[in-house]
Amino acid sequence: MPELPEVETTVRAINKFENKNLIRIIIHNRNLRWKVDKSIEKIQNEKIFKISRRAKYILIHLKDFCLMLHLGMSGNLRIQKNTDNFYKKHDHAEFIFKNEKVIFNDVRRFGSIHLTKNLNEHQLIKNLGVEPLSDQFDGNYLYDICKNSNLEIKKLLMDQRKIVGVGNIYASESLFLSKVSPEKISKKLSIKNCLDLSNSIKKVLNKAIKMGGTTLKDFYSADGNQGYFKIELNVYGRDGEVCNSCNNIIIKKIIGQRSTFMCTKCQN
Repeated sequence: MPELPEVETTVRAINKFENKNLIRIIIHNRNLRWKVDKSIEKIQNEKIFKISRRAKYILIHLKDFCLMLHLGMSGNLRIQKNTDNFYKKHDHAEFIFKNEKVIFNDVRRFGSIHLTKNLNEHQLIKNLGVEPLSDQFDGNYLYDICKNSNLEIKKLLMDQRKIVGVGNIYASESLFLSKVSPEKISKKLSIKNCLDLSNSIKKVLNKAIKMGGTTLKDFYSADGNQGYFKIELNVYGRDGEVCNSCNNIIIKKIIGQRSTFMCTKCQN
């Protein structure tokens, strides 16, 4: 699943279309997580003022509307010249510009495309938590949401109402870097644990963005490049292998129905 670094990498790949005219939108298949509203195809010759990200949503800001794109489990965008008319299976939509187009492809169809007039009040946006790379997210904020929580810390990090976009891969990696067990009950974290963990989350996410995200299966950025943060993974997907820090064996557990990877010697 594309997480925050993959979505941010995608946003940076398509931000060259800022201040360009979106000539038209073609919907090939409306069947995504929610059916794509037909009214989206009425958008014609609209200037794009800004392309940004909120959580894992790609936001394309027009004069009176905002397009919200979510890549779901397997979605991706690709940039293609208008003269290249080849079509891939599972291409759902095309965003046409003067010389190029951005194509939304989603094999598993858990992605979505929405059009809204009031972004901050949209049902998918209004209850989202803080951005982990923002100034608002720090050790004090993390301690505040942990101190009364009986959830395992890994599970809390995945709660989009508290913190957005950290995701399974980067939660595991951040917990390892800060030497905190993913099974530790949140309210048992000290202020130092929270400071270390918040700093680790920022460090891991920023490094992943710099490296273009993590390509485990089929994620490619819109510019066609694979992410190569995979080579930096310390624990994720490495169960049965030796820990890079202590030579203990990395184990895999299920927390909150998600695979979680840890070193029981380094993390406590």
